[in-house]
Amino acid sequence: MSVECRDDIVETGTGTGAVAEALLGHYDMHARDLPWRVSPAARRAGLKPDPYRVWLSEVMLQQTTVAAVTGYFERFTTRWPTVEALATAPQEDVLAAWAGLGYYARARNLIACARAVTVDHGGRFPGTEAGLRVLPGIGDYTAAAVAAIAFDEPAAVVDANVERVVARLFAITTSLPAARPEIRKHTAEITPRERPGDFAQAMMDLGATICTVRNPSCLLCPLAPHCAAHAQGIAESLPVKPPKKAKPQSTGTAFWIEQDGQVLLVQRPGKGMLGGMRALPDDGWAAGRNGTAQPPVPGQWQVIDGAVAHVFTHFSLELALALYRGPQIDKVAIENLNGIWWPVEHIAEAGLPTLFAKAAALAIQYR
Repeated sequence: MSVECRDDIVETGTGTGAVAEALLGHYDMHARDLPWRVSPAARRAGLKPDPYRVWLSEVMLQQTTVAAVTGYFERFTTRWPTVEALATAPQEDVLAAWAGLGYYARARNLIACARAVTVDHGGRFPGTEAGLRVLPGIGDYTAAAVAAIAFDEPAAVVDANVERVVARLFAITTSLPAARPEIRKHTAEITPRERPGDFAQAMMDLGATICTVRNPSCLLCPLAPHCAAHAQGIAESLPVKPPKKAKPQSTGTAFWIEQDGQVLLVQRPGKGMLGGMRALPDDGWAAGRNGTAQPPVPGQWQVIDGAVAHVFTHFSLELALALYRGPQIDKVAIENLNGIWWPVEHIAEAGLPTLFAKAAALAIQYR
C-alpha cells in the first residue's frame, strides 16, 4: 500500500509517509467496530459516512468514553435518525434523552447546530473544516473530525488520544498545554491526503487500545519503529502534564416535595449549570458558592442522613437532601416555583441529570 502525504511536508526522522502507511495497514485489520463508523472494507466498497452520525458521535464523545456513549448514540439515532428530525425535536426531550451523559451545554449546542444545518444549509453539513467551524457548538476539534471522517478533507484531528500518540511519536517533552501547537503541527505533517478520515480514526483507535495512558503496548504498536519516545524509553512519561490542582468544594441542598405519589420538579434556567434540565428544587449552589440551605416553601422539613457527592469539571459538590413532611402545599406556592408534578414511580423517565438522579434515588429510600 502506498500513501500520498501532504505536499508541504518536510520529512522528519519519523518518516511521515511510512507512519501513515503503517498505521492505515494496521487499521485495515484491527479497526474498532463502532455504531457511528463505516469500516475500512465498507469505505473501499463505496459506502460513505453519514455526516450527521459522525457529528453526533463526535459531540457525544467529547470528554466521554466510547463505552458511555454507545447506548446514547443508538437511542438518539433511533429516535432522531436525521439532522432534520433532531432539529424539530423539543429541547426538553433532547435534554432528557441526554440525561446522564454530562456536560449538558453539549446537548443545547446540539439542538442549535441541528437547527442551523436544517434552516441555513438545507439539511446538509458544510463539507469543509472552515464551513463547519461557523456552526453553533462546533469548535476546532469537531470541525476537523467531521471534515476528515465524513468528507475526507486532510484536516489535523487532535483529541486526547491523538495528542498522546503524537507526543510520544515525536518525543515532545514540553508540558501541556504549551505543547499543543507543536503536537498539532506534527499531526498535520503526518496526516495523508489519501484516506485522512481513516487515518484520524486509526490514530484515535491506537491511542485508545495500544498507546494507552498507562502501560502502553509498544510491542504491539505498528508505529513503534517510528516512535522517538519508544526508542528513548520514555513513552509512558509522555505527554507531560502539569500537576492537578485541587478542585474547590461547594455545598448545597436539594428538596424533595412529594404529594399523592408525585414529586415536585422544576426546570433549571436555560443557561448556566445544568441549564434547561428538569431537576429537584435546590438552594442556589454554584461553582465557588455554597447554597443557602433555605427551602423553597415553608413547612416541616427533614434533612436526612447522608449526602450526594458529585464532581463537575471545575468543582466538587456535596448535596444534602431535605424531605418535605407537611402541611399540604397550596397551588399558588407551586405556581411560584414554576414546578411540575412528576409520578415518583416514573422518575427514571424525567431525564434528571446524574446529580439529581442520585438525590432522587436517596430520597426514595427515605419516603
